[in-house]
Amino acid sequence: MEIQLQALIDQIKKDGVDAAVTEAEAVLNAAKAEAEKIISDAKADAEKILINAKNENDRMVKSSEDAIRQAGRNLLISFRESVAKEANAIIAGNVTAAYSAEGLTQLVMKAVEGWTAKPDAEDITVIMNSEDLKSMEETLLAGLKEKMANGVTLKANDNFDGGFRIAVNEGGAYYDYSAEAVVDMLANYLSPKVTALLKEAE
Repeated sequence: MEIQLQALIDQIKKDGVDAAVTEAEAVLNAAKAEAEKIISDAKADAEKILINAKNENDRMVKSSEDAIRQAGRNLLISFRESVAKEANAIIAGNVTAAYSAEGLTQLVMKAVEGWTAKPDAEDITVIMNSEDLKSMEETLLAGLKEKMANGVTLKANDNFDGGFRIAVNEGGAYYDYSAEAVVDMLANYLSPKVTALLKEAE
């Protein structure tokens, strides 16, 4: 009886130890699996963070490069506009100098001579602003005296500052030699040449 009791105790101990070992192994395996999952998730998160950081860095680099390119384009456009403005100012200064009282008188005389030489040009009217006409009328009338018989007349018009306009055949044809028109014409002529020079310098 005593032997059976001892055997029963030994069996209970063995069963308890086996159960404890099994449970410990299960806990250990679960902990190991959880640790592996945590490590795997951490690696995945780290990879996502690295990818996002790389994408953000690429985006910032591209954005910076685009901003630099745009700034360069803006600078070039601003420089071209500045050169064009300066060229226009030089042109306007030269036209104003050419349209001084003496120069303008000679230009009008040459233009009228050219028009009166055309057989189909009749009723030539020279149009100037009233201030220029007043200061040059006497000289122009003397110079155009022979031409007046062919229908050359002088007329004041204050819709433009300097230069002159010519109307022929009772206004059927109209030619603008005003300072503004000549500056625009010269600027339009020079603009492509200036642009080409600037492109060569790039």
